[in-house]
Amino acid sequence: MAHPYTAPLADMRFVIEEVLQAPASWARCGRFAEVDAGMAAQVLEEAGRFAAEVLAPTNAPGDLEGCRLDQGQVRTPGGFREAYRTFVDGGWPALACDAQWGGQGLPLLLEAALYEMLLSCNQAWSMYPGLLHGAYATLEAHGSEALKALYLPKLASGEWLAAMALTEPQAGSDLGQVRTRAEAQADGSLRVTGSKIFISGADHDLTDNIVHLVLCRLPDAPPGSKGLSLALVPKLLPDGSRNGIEVDALEHKMGIHGSATCALRYEGATGWLIGAPHRGLQAMFVMMNAARLHVGLQGLGHLERATQSALAYAAERRQLRAPAVPEGQDHRGADPIAWHPAMRRTLWTLRALTEGLRVVAYRAALLIDEAQHHADPERRARSQRLAALLTPIVKAFGTHQGFQGVSAALQVFGGYGYVHEYGIEQQLRDLRIALIYEGTNEIQAIDLLQRKVLADGGAALHALVDDIEAEAARCEAALPHMAEALRRECARLLEATAALQAGREQDPEWPLRVADDYLMGCGHLLLAWAWAAMARAAAGGDDAARARHQRELADFGLQWLLPQAERHWRQVLAREAGLPWV
Repeated sequence: MAHPYTAPLADMRFVIEEVLQAPASWARCGRFAEVDAGMAAQVLEEAGRFAAEVLAPTNAPGDLEGCRLDQGQVRTPGGFREAYRTFVDGGWPALACDAQWGGQGLPLLLEAALYEMLLSCNQAWSMYPGLLHGAYATLEAHGSEALKALYLPKLASGEWLAAMALTEPQAGSDLGQVRTRAEAQADGSLRVTGSKIFISGADHDLTDNIVHLVLCRLPDAPPGSKGLSLALVPKLLPDGSRNGIEVDALEHKMGIHGSATCALRYEGATGWLIGAPHRGLQAMFVMMNAARLHVGLQGLGHLERATQSALAYAAERRQLRAPAVPEGQDHRGADPIAWHPAMRRTLWTLRALTEGLRVVAYRAALLIDEAQHHADPERRARSQRLAALLTPIVKAFGTHQGFQGVSAALQVFGGYGYVHEYGIEQQLRDLRIALIYEGTNEIQAIDLLQRKVLADGGAALHALVDDIEAEAARCEAALPHMAEALRRECARLLEATAALQAGREQDPEWPLRVADDYLMGCGHLLLAWAWAAMARAAAGGDDAARARHQRELADFGLQWLLPQAERHWRQVLAREAGLPWV
């Protein structure tokens, strides 16, 4: 049977308090000045209790039951509504929202930690509230005062949920092909008509109202993505009447069966413009960037759950005789498979990926907090550049490594991993979509290299390298081999970037051919930074067991996982490696 989930509170607190030293940063952010390590620990503890005790029991049954369409209304699996009501009653939707709109005003970093736990326990359910913060932030940044007054308190409280309606049958990643129309009305509203597909949470029974943010075109819109506008289209209008939104079908998917993925029509639905006409994509990117961090956390959440399960199973499953045994242990018939070298390598890989990715993802969340609230304007600007740089890496590298890690964890279970009762096969099915939605991982790689690195001459990238080299300097005395590894990988990154900057005019397709490898190389460098930062922070503390573990984990990562980066950098520099037409 599936192993129970335990929230990794000690690991989370170690990253937040010791590695990232977030409380010191919060002290410089006026909104978070009263948030200290003790308060953060209380939030994490309560969140872990909700995730493990309330949400986790809904996961496997919800997968088997799935959603259903009943006379145009989506019904979610049993237990989902009750779990959501408990979530709302606990004040969790309002965690990172501004107090002006009924929120708690806590850091996004704590919300990221909350969602790591929720996603570990039930990804399908977590997708419903997972879109809330992005919708809230989009409306707060670009909505009219009237729209904000009406909708932000309802979103912050979780009384209403939100959906992001971008994709159409002919317009997947190419949003320039969106055809949904919006016509201005005399009362200042819009009349929205068109079809959308693959819309997560477009309809459900968790809340009465659902706020759709819809990409559409006004009659005078120029062609392509520059002609898109963004409309707020609610399921229920302010007078309580039903809007012109019809659900045509529920998609039957490989995974996340408890998440309602809808095909729907807007039939002259009433909506209101968010932001300026024809500037909808700029406004929508606020929600999309929040969603991309959320998707990266899906990789982390599944990795944590899969690692816990694989470690527990490997300790209890006895097969064959191990060639060697831990000190103080004796052979007694068959040995735990955790003693076998092949399994030890897999289990250490899972640990190294999980703990490293947590540092990277949490750092991205902390940078967003600083970009929005830090007292120093220069620090805000620098954090904004770094957050933009890290977001595509967290999304693409986090989900790629998460999926590969869950697959490796399934292998630990052998044949038992392939059946539903142990839960790991559901994790693999559920997580696979994360490599596709909110911008495919290939698009994330192109965004990183073309827009976040080459477009500004590498300014943001050099800021990241400065931070990593500063960590190398801090490691120099006690952990010189880690300092050397960080400097070596920084040099490889800069060499590859300089080559692409110099050669892309003569070969414009070169960056597009190697963008995936470039992102993977950056991801491995960030893992190395995370391992070194954890080992250095633990070595300076008073927890000997933690210090030993982080040193062993960093050594494993540098020896067994970081060498994968060399292949990616070699591929980036192989300019002559063309791609024939197929």
